[in-house]
Order: sequence, then C-alpha cells, then structure tokens
Amino acid sequence: MTIKHNQQIQHNHFRKDWQRRVRCHFDQPGRKLRRRNARHAKAVAVAPRPVDKLRPIVRCPGIKYNRRVRAGRGFSLAELKEAGIPRKLAPTIGISVDPRRANLSAEGLASNVERLKAYRARLILFPRKSGQHKTLDSSKEEVEAAEEEHGKIIKNLGKVLPIENISKEEAVGEIERSEIGEGTEAAYATLRKARTDARLVGVREKRAKAKAEDAQAAKK
Repeated sequence: MTIKHNQQIQHNHFRKDWQRRVRCHFDQPGRKLRRRNARHAKAVAVAPRPVDKLRPIVRCPGIKYNRRVRAGRGFSLAELKEAGIPRKLAPTIGISVDPRRANLSAEGLASNVERLKAYRARLILFPRKSGQHKTLDSSKEEVEAAEEEHGKIIKNLGKVLPIENISKEEAVGEIERSEIGEGTEAAYATLRKARTDARLVGVREKRAKAKAEDAQAAKK
C-alpha cells in the first residue's frame, strides 16, 4: 500500500541477517586452477587415449531449435550395425552407446554411420600386453609409428571430428524461377472440388442406387 500523505513510515525489514544468505565466490581462481589440474591429471591417466568419447550428431528438440545440431548421448544400435561395429566392442574403444535411441531419418543415420567409419579408420588399438597382438589390434607397424609420433596423438576428438552448425549465409540460398515446377491452374478451385467429391461420395452413391432402382421398377 502506497503512502499518500505525511504519515508514519512503514516498518521495512532492512536489518535482517543478509550476510548469511549471500554466497561470495572468492575461491573462483582456486577452483579454476583445481579444474585445470584435474583435466591434466585425467589426460595423463588415460593417455594415449583421448579424454572424451565419440558422440553422435543429433538435432535439438523443438520447432525453435531443431535447425541446430549438437552432440548426443550415444550412438544407436542401428548405427553401430550399419558401421560394422559390435555393440559390446564400441564402449571399449571410446564410442558412446545409447541403446534407447532410435533413428527417425535416413539422413541422420547416414551421417552418424559416416562419423563412425571415419573414427574407425583413424583409430589405432594398442595391444593390452606388449608383443601380444590380437585380431582387432592395429598392426605392429602402426603401433610403432604412433609411439614415435607421440606428440601428434589426438587428445580431443572435438578437434578432429567436430560438430558444426552451418551459418545463415550457407543455409539460405536463392532459387531461380526455372527451378520451380509449373503449378496447377485454379489450384484453390481444384482443392475445393476434391474436398467436396470426397465428402459427397456416400450421398452420390445412394442417389445413383436409388435412381437405378426407380428405373428398374419403371421397366416392370
């Protein structure tokens, strides 16, 4: 309620213990350094593997954002099958798997299968034990070459297989008049006629049947 005249000032509560309800992030620089050290320790621990896993390209939900693409939770079983990667092998070689995800378009399936094949072509599998090569492991020459070029080993998959959105300039293009097909003349009238014909099918069949019966009765 507002005050209109020279009256007593309202009892406003300005002396609450506000310090207890305020959070000051004075430890932000220390947390930043701690996160950086944790990232470095993780990279050292998982080396020569990348620090992140390969994730699929998916569309954002909703009409407003479905023009954008982002990283998904994991590849579907259909995508792994098309790429020729067993579902139980995929998590062991750095590929995220989401068995609940379903492919709703052939384009999305094809793009993720191509992403899996590109990753598989670049992948170098080191043997678990030195000198004991198994069927899926890379050849001895590839392993030795990777060990020699240790500085060139990829530590972040986002730099090699990035997920990029096209710009507005690339997404919008001009269509020439010659590329547009010839339309139907009187399109509105054609649609209305088709709608009327569909609506009056039963009435016209009944009318035609009654007319045929009357004509047959007249002959008798």
